[in-house]
Amino acid sequence: MSRIYKAFENKKAFVAFLTAGDPDYETSLANFKAVIDAGADLIEVGIPFSDPIAEGPVIQEADIRALSGGMTTDKVFELVKELRRDYDTPIVFMTYANPVFHYGTDRFFKNASEAGADGIIIPDCPFEERHEFDETAEKYGMDFISMIAPTSENRIKEIAAQAKGFIYVVSSLGVTGVRSEIKTDLGSIMKAIKEVTDTPAAVGFGISTPEQAKKVCEVADGAIVGSAMVRIVAEYGKDAPEKLREYVENMCK
Repeated sequence: MSRIYKAFENKKAFVAFLTAGDPDYETSLANFKAVIDAGADLIEVGIPFSDPIAEGPVIQEADIRALSGGMTTDKVFELVKELRRDYDTPIVFMTYANPVFHYGTDRFFKNASEAGADGIIIPDCPFEERHEFDETAEKYGMDFISMIAPTSENRIKEIAAQAKGFIYVVSSLGVTGVRSEIKTDLGSIMKAIKEVTDTPAAVGFGISTPEQAKKVCEVADGAIVGSAMVRIVAEYGKDAPEKLREYVENMCK
């Protein structure tokens, strides 16, 4: 059984996203440790990129801070290696096709796997073009995480049937960011998913409060929170670890 699957076993999972290297390497490492210690079941590690098209301004600005501080893909791998010395929590990279191609696809997945990553999410990779990434990820024992959006419609079952690790269900159209209300019919999407697979499905994009997370988890296997946590890093800088710990503890109650 993979670490990713265990994160969802017999419970609703809290999935936490942070951008690696924001605001600097040491603080970022402390942020991830604080989030895990506070109860996060799965960690998404954002690899900073200059053109993150699926991200809203909050995460775009985090990418800029991390890159300005000298964060690189190799340093992200080093950060994950450091986390692996103390934690067995599943770790999934969030990145884009261009950085992987630029780094070298085989080299990227080899180094990612050796660092201790369990999977990867590439939002700008169309379902029909996932094979190169999927096959290379599998070669190195990593799961290529599928995304299902409200516009997936008739393709939901096809995507879900081939999913590995967990399924990232996008709650809303547009880019990442905090939302006051999630209006998508998540129940129908989850029903279609569960008809074809037992792969866990977590919902992301827009979740920021315990109430939203609880509502989402009435139909989904977990809730994904990113922008709300990245905002804490932006506001508190080097003092963010303790604030993140408090936030995650509150979300996981």
